[in-house]
Amino acid sequence: MTGNTETKREIAVEEVAAVSPPKRARVDDAVETEETPETPAEKLERKRDYLEGFLQKKPEQVAPGAPGGELHDAVIAALKEIYDPEIPVNIYDLGLIYGVEVDDESDVVVTMTLTTPHCPVAESMPAEVELRAASVPGVRDAEVNLVWDPPWDPQKMSDEARLELGML
Repeated sequence: MTGNTETKREIAVEEVAAVSPPKRARVDDAVETEETPETPAEKLERKRDYLEGFLQKKPEQVAPGAPGGELHDAVIAALKEIYDPEIPVNIYDLGLIYGVEVDDESDVVVTMTLTTPHCPVAESMPAEVELRAASVPGVRDAEVNLVWDPPWDPQKMSDEARLELGML
């Protein structure tokens, strides 16, 4: 069928003097789906069970070297055993570790800084970090990149470190 067929549409308009507001929702109007309503203590327990399960669940199929992976976390745990000699906080929570990368061949590259370029452990700390990272079972080789940009400042510390130093 070819040709233009025009259809007219008309919209009916109805004038009203006033519209009553909708009924306000009230707790008493809620429909209970259970025969016996759940007590607040039961609701809290259900939420607690859910949160505990959620927090304990590990990510599925994370590569060992990826963040959250077994090898990556083991390297970070090893770095948390190294303490700054002047500040009684481990170097990871102090914010001196900028990055931990683990490649497919289990080689680790740690990017770190020191509190100042004139730090008394400027020569020994990177070597200790390299030694600790390389000593983690499963790590083939470790390398440390010491960087000064961005410079370290107290804002890089974790909340745990700030609490330990009385800064919170």
